Amino acid sequence: MGVSLSNLTDNGGNNICSIGPGLGDIPENCVACVFLHLTPPEICNLARLNRSFRGASSSDSVWVSKLPPNYQDLLDKFPPHRYQNLSKKDIFALLSRPVPFEDGTKEVWLDRVTGGICMCISAKAMLITGIEDRRYWNWIPTEESRFPVVAYLHQIWWFEVDGSVKFRFPAGVYTLSFRLHLGKFSKRLGRRVCNFEHVHGWDIKPVRFDLSTSDGQQASWELCLDEPENDAVGNYRRGCWIEYQVGDFIVTNSDTETEIRFSMKQIDCTHSKGGLCVDSVSIIPSNLKKKAVLK
Repeated sequence: MGVSLSNLTDNGGNNICSIGPGLGDIPENCVACVFLHLTPPEICNLARLNRSFRGASSSDSVWVSKLPPNYQDLLDKFPPHRYQNLSKKDIFALLSRPVPFEDGTKEVWLDRVTGGICMCISAKAMLITGIEDRRYWNWIPTEESRFPVVAYLHQIWWFEVDGSVKFRFPAGVYTLSFRLHLGKFSKRLGRRVCNFEHVHGWDIKPVRFDLSTSDGQQASWELCLDEPENDAVGNYRRGCWIEYQVGDFIVTNSDTETEIRFSMKQIDCTHSKGGLCVDSVSIIPSNLKKKAVLK
């Protein structure tokens, strides 16, 4: 290549043999203008090149462009001393970790690449038919969720889970999904094991998923939870967490709250069903790629 990386990145005055201007000679405000078009991980990587890049990577003008318009709503969920006097870069770092609210039953955070707002809602925040009756449901502790417990269904005839959330989402398209698991999981001798003793009834009639918003948007679909997947082997959807995508909704006005209502139900009382774990509902920007989303 003919020119060393050190000559490109640092043109310090002590180098008598310097062959010309390098990256270190670019004014910091020019570097900041470039950073406006890069993602946070890219900015953090380039900050290691030299002093000018490092200074630009801490500029408030750079990081305020990465924050959503309503980032103050998220900060208001913290005590003021947690974010007062923080730079915009530090605020982005703070909000890219889960921010719990409503007694820890819901979490919101910023995607570290796009700055998009993501949300997760625990089963604890939902209305579940029969949840107070130990004959039907139990709360089981877990390390496989964002939340400390998930709802486990032994057996029931009328199955219905409902929930809602009000939030001032930035304008964009969002996807809502339920996170479910067929079978009861635990650890035995340090290994993950699944018990499918109570799994039944999910192959007889489909579960109906519904989504609606306060401005009239709706989505719904149906699926039998315990049917073989469409592959050559015919694997069943048992023993692993699956995110069942309910649908998308569009936010056009970021200045007002959007109420999202969601549900899943199987209320055909001709047969019982059981062996299902209900973990959470996620709401994420639709442009974010997610693994293991089933539609």
